[in-house]
Order: sequence, then structure tokens, then C-alpha cells
Amino acid sequence: MSNETTVTEFLLLGFSDTVEQQIIYSVVFLIVYLAALIWNLLIILVVAFSHHLHSPMYFFLGNLSFLDICYISVTVPKCIANSLTSTRVISFCGCVAQVFLLVLCGAAEMALLTVMAYDRYVAICLPLHYREIMNWGACVQMAAGSWICSMVYSMIHTVTTFRLDFCQSNILDNFFCDIPQLLKLSCSDTLPNEILLFLSGIFSGSICFTLVLMSYIDIFVTVMRIPSTQGKYKAFSTCLPHLIIFGLFVSTSLFAYMRPKSISSPYRDVLAAVFYAVMPPTVNPLIYSLRNREIKVAFTVLMRRMLFHKRNPLF
Repeated sequence: MSNETTVTEFLLLGFSDTVEQQIIYSVVFLIVYLAALIWNLLIILVVAFSHHLHSPMYFFLGNLSFLDICYISVTVPKCIANSLTSTRVISFCGCVAQVFLLVLCGAAEMALLTVMAYDRYVAICLPLHYREIMNWGACVQMAAGSWICSMVYSMIHTVTTFRLDFCQSNILDNFFCDIPQLLKLSCSDTLPNEILLFLSGIFSGSICFTLVLMSYIDIFVTVMRIPSTQGKYKAFSTCLPHLIIFGLFVSTSLFAYMRPKSISSPYRDVLAAVFYAVMPPTVNPLIYSLRNREIKVAFTVLMRRMLFHKRNPLF
């Protein structure tokens, strides 16, 4: 029998081997992380403290912002810490936790974006029944269902991945633990895992994509029947950001997990990881805040209240 050593830790290659470039990348990632953190926190605060935004649409938007904070916090802080300390090590348990949380947040984001598409469908196509269908009980159940289903989905993939034997190289061509990279390192038969990853991704992705597509087909048909140009613009302005975010997230996730091995390379793997793990939490709040007039107005009112309270603490 050949000598085999069980892997107890993994090495994350990151972006560069030189210390100078590592510092540059860590500064860039720190700026991106702080920007995503601040923007998403501001959306949560604006939605929470603006009473006219206490509606299902902004309830889901607040949930999405909280999810984006969790999503980007799974990978980026560890990457920054490794770059600043010139280390690439992540423990086996840390890798397990990172995979579980990453898949959980990714699946929950797709599920929540699907729920938000349904909310827009009811608001535009069934406005007279909106309050009846999208009551607070239904909103909480849909949000909780997204988290619970994503947790089960993540648990299945995490358990099946780390039941494999890792007894060869422990070097991951990425800046965080990712299932496709871990499968490359396993000395076990990974074909069942690859089939499970492919089929589950196709199944869940096709369901979400179909539901979103059906919702927006009905939405666009209904919007085109609106006689006023202002009404059409208002309807499209609330739907277009969500459609852009959903398309960006689905396309990058499918490319990262479903692309053939023939087009896989360390550079492409890292670039794909940035697009599906870092880009959505950073871009989401910008798209929603820049194109949403109610968010901008509520943010301005909240800032004025805070400044007025500081200048006049007795009031």
C-alpha cells in the first residue's frame, strides 16, 4: 500500500505570490467589503426606520441586504486576513464551515430573488388582491422557507463533499474553499458528487429561472397594457433592477459550478469566484438604491433626522 497522509488543512493560493501584490489585493478587497457592508446596512436601516417602506417589497429587500452581508462575509474577511498576514492556511473545520455557509447563502439568495419576482408579479398583475396574497404571514413564511430549504440544500452538499478522502495535495486554486476545487483534490471517486452537483444545480436553477421567467412574462404583458407612459416607467423601474440582479447571479453561479473542465483554469476559476461570491453582494444595493426613488428619498429623510437630532438633542 502506498503511504497516504490525511489532509488536516488546506492552502488557499489567492491571487498572487508576491507580498506587494498581496497587499494591493487585500486593500482592494477591503474597500469592496466595506462598501458592500455599508451599502447593505444602510438599506436595512432605511427600510427599518422608514414607515412608508414597511411593505412586502422592502421587507424582502431588507432580507436580501442582510443575506448579502452574510454572503460576502463568508469569504472576503478570511482572504484579507491571509493576504495581510502572508499566510494561506485554512483549517479543515474552517473549510467545512466556509463551504456550508457559502452554499447556504448562495442558494438562499437565488430563492429570495425568486420570491421577490413573485411579489412583483402579484403587485403588478393582481393589484386588487395584493394585500390579501402578500400578507405579513405569507411574507415571513416565504422568507423562512427560503432559508430552511437552502440550509437543507447546503447540508447535503457539504456532507457529501467532506465524506470524500483528501489524501493528496491540499492546495486550492482559489481564495476560499469551493466545492469544485475540493473535488479536484479528492483521491476518492468524485463522479457521484459531480452528478449530484450538476443535477441539483440544474433542478433548483431551472425551477427558480422558470418561476422568474413566467412572472416577468406576465408582468411585461400587463405593463404594456398600461395606457400612461409614466405608469409603464414606474412599473419597469421597480422590476428592471431585480431582473438584472437575478440574471447576473444565475449566470455567474452557473458558470462557476457547471462549466466544463476543458475551459477550467486557475485564472478563470478565481475570476468566476469573484463574480459569483463578491460581485452580487456589492452590486445589489447599488442597483436597488440608484434606481429606486423611494429608497433615495427615505435615505435623505433619515440622514436629515439624524443630523437634526445631533444638533438638537433635546428634541
